[in-house]
Amino acid sequence: QVQLVESGGGSVQAGGSLRLSCAASGYTFSIYCMAWFRQAPGKEREVVAAFYTGGVSTVYADSVKGRFTISQDKAKNTLYLQMNSLKPEDTAMYYCAVRTGAGGSCEGFYGIDYWGKGTLVTIPS
Repeated sequence: QVQLVESGGGSVQAGGSLRLSCAASGYTFSIYCMAWFRQAPGKEREVVAAFYTGGVSTVYADSVKGRFTISQDKAKNTLYLQMNSLKPEDTAMYYCAVRTGAGGSCEGFYGIDYWGKGTLVTIPS
């Protein structure tokens, strides 16, 4: 199993920045890809960004391209999401997610094997 603990959420003014962290523990050697999802009140959970460890490739939702950056510190087993130029529509609970094994995708809800409990990001309008 893999355990995920997010941190770094909070409330900042529009235009500000936050950096989310996700510390992974357990069978981290089995991780194929990691991702950040978010869920706003009354909306479905959506992928924000994904990081594929094998080829070190990244994928971003169109809504965050150019503003958010996903990265990994492999030595610390930690995933980050640097969020700049934040907007009120970025307000959501942000979840760290992991897929284990080989192959597949971290860009859809049903491809995820493990979830963190989430960290809340609030951007007042």
